[in-house]
Amino acid sequence: MGIRLYKNVDLKEPFFIVGWPGIGNVGLIAVDTLRKMLNAEFFGEVEGYEFFNPRKVKIKDGLLLNLEFPSNKLYYSKRGESDFLFFVGEEQPKRGVTSKYAEGEEAYNMANLVIDIAERFKCKHIFTSGAAVSYIHHTMLSKVWAVPNDDSLLPEVKKYPDVVLMSEIEGRGGQGFISGLNGLLIGVAKKRGFKATCFMGEVPIYLQGLQVPYPKASRAVLRVFNSMFNLDLDLTNFDNIVLEAEDKINEVYEEIPLEIREQLEKLKEFDYIKRSELQPLTDENRKRFWDEISEFLKKGGSKSDESL
Repeated sequence: MGIRLYKNVDLKEPFFIVGWPGIGNVGLIAVDTLRKMLNAEFFGEVEGYEFFNPRKVKIKDGLLLNLEFPSNKLYYSKRGESDFLFFVGEEQPKRGVTSKYAEGEEAYNMANLVIDIAERFKCKHIFTSGAAVSYIHHTMLSKVWAVPNDDSLLPEVKKYPDVVLMSEIEGRGGQGFISGLNGLLIGVAKKRGFKATCFMGEVPIYLQGLQVPYPKASRAVLRVFNSMFNLDLDLTNFDNIVLEAEDKINEVYEEIPLEIREQLEKLKEFDYIKRSELQPLTDENRKRFWDEISEFLKKGGSKSDESL
């Protein structure tokens, strides 16, 4: 287990941006897109054999050549006066095949290994990104929920477009939960003295089980990074990807039974993305409307469940 570096790079207190797959692949898409737009160069990796089962066994002429594990690659980029370090993982370490989220000793060790990298390069701030499952309609813009691990970061985080602190969402009582490595990493970072923030793009609750990318949420996270680092990136091509994905989602949406769609349409009434005033939907109202939707799902039988 360890870190393999194939090139010596000189970075000055880089921003460390980390991405893994998850719901809608929101974080992975955002981080990997930013990496590509900054022309970040590959220079190392974290060996995965102690964290994952092999994906495939390569055999040639009857001989086993090697085992292939999910990759965990490191990239770097220099942009003006800012340096960037990227960690892009193909998979989160899980305990057992039935585990839904990264957990257990493997996940904790992976988080610590990532912080080892931050320590080695004297990173000034660590960022993770993922999905925030929310009671919004897919035609609405996604906001970004933010969870910093240090009070000093609060004023800065709130300055960026469509960002709301997870702790300030009405009805949560200042609390929340981040599943998988995104939450674990910023916790381990805090324990080891690093400032870290998790940005989560909103994904409609009725899409979370479809196992399809949701680039609209990734774009919301990209806008935050674009503003935060003064990158002036052109997101036009990515906007086209968002539109294509929404067309496909609309096709699936039209297959949902009418009575269920009518309930989902009610989510449009809570367009709480306001440019001047972010007012998230309360948990009480969320629960009331989702209870109605769930009741229709139960009555809809197996066909309705499959549609969603």
